[in-house]
Amino acid sequence: MANKNGGFIGTDGLDAPDPPTAVTPTADDESVSVAFTAPTDTGTSAITGFVAQVSIDGTDYSAGSNTGSSSPIVVSSLTNGTAATAKVWAINAYGTSAPSDASASFTPALPERAFFPGGANSGGTLTQIDVFTITSTGNSTDFGDLSENQKENGCASSETRGLILGGNKNLGSLGYGKRCLYFTLSSGGTAATFGNLVQNAFAFPAGCGNSTRALKGGGVGNVGGNTPVLNNIEYFTFTSIGNATDFGDLTLARKDTTAASNSTRGIWASGNDNSDSNSCNVLDYVTIASAGNATDFGDLATSYRRQSGAAGSTRALWGLGRDAGGVNGGTEYNTIASTGNAADFGNLTVAREYAAAMAGTTRAVWAGGYDSSGFSNVIDYHTIASTGSGTDFGDLTTAKAETQGLSNAHGGLQ
Repeated sequence: MANKNGGFIGTDGLDAPDPPTAVTPTADDESVSVAFTAPTDTGTSAITGFVAQVSIDGTDYSAGSNTGSSSPIVVSSLTNGTAATAKVWAINAYGTSAPSDASASFTPALPERAFFPGGANSGGTLTQIDVFTITSTGNSTDFGDLSENQKENGCASSETRGLILGGNKNLGSLGYGKRCLYFTLSSGGTAATFGNLVQNAFAFPAGCGNSTRALKGGGVGNVGGNTPVLNNIEYFTFTSIGNATDFGDLTLARKDTTAASNSTRGIWASGNDNSDSNSCNVLDYVTIASAGNATDFGDLATSYRRQSGAAGSTRALWGLGRDAGGVNGGTEYNTIASTGNAADFGNLTVAREYAAAMAGTTRAVWAGGYDSSGFSNVIDYHTIASTGSGTDFGDLTTAKAETQGLSNAHGGLQ
């Protein structure tokens, strides 16, 4: 019943409304959208508005608030990663209702985003970082820029930072491909220098990692004008800006390789030597928390190069690339916790090579690459838990290739 504010005998009191019901929060980046059902008993005056307030301890509802004339009400300036509840009050000319029941707990967080930094298109090497939300479909948008144009690089990411590992860029006295850049995933802007690799990796190394470490494996070096294919693995600690540290070696030196990870293991797949024709079906892995050489994991069903990989918490998917028959649209997968050979997963919507792959909690997404006509702007995806054909997602802002992807929700962060 509405709050009674009193009245003369034989007359109605002047009533505030009943409280709202069915308060339902939907968390977003540093915010929550609070939906609710307005009361049917509005008191003795029409409702003039509602107020939603947030608590992080279940008692003090002062962590954030906002007003509105109807459901939902968005409360902003919250802290990502901190659980909270919400209540809603209804207001009319005679007062404010009692509070609603508290909502279920929610935790503000960035949406699952995929990033596609740099690369190349018909106009040359790029600086732009494309972004899209993995859990929806649609076209990518412009997120920001690298501090220098960059292609043929590896990528790795934590929940908060994305690293661009090496790449085809002349760095003067540093040579080609030694500098690594980073950007903050929660805000656009220009990427800055993170540090240097131990060895130059100017062409197609592969990156993976977990919330603590970013690993780079393979690629092409540049030593005294020679361009050896690399077998080394190096790592950065995401929270410490600085140079990479040696981790160990892959079982096979290779470029045009790809990598993916859960929180425990990083796996490298496929690649080729400097002949630009020999492909491999090798899978090898490391335990991310402990440095050391890679161990044989199993084999892909087909020998590939120029492939792309992405992983959820349990499965790693290897898609697209070039095999002995040409550019391929197929995808294979492994269960990360158990070694063994890859199995067929399905086909993506368009066959291509040098695409970028990223994963969220439920989807693995591929973007760009070269198809039979040249540079591609295609984005398509698989649902990680169920094998089958890929689904169209949308388009990149421009057709491009020759970079890797990263996300804030891949298997290494779950």
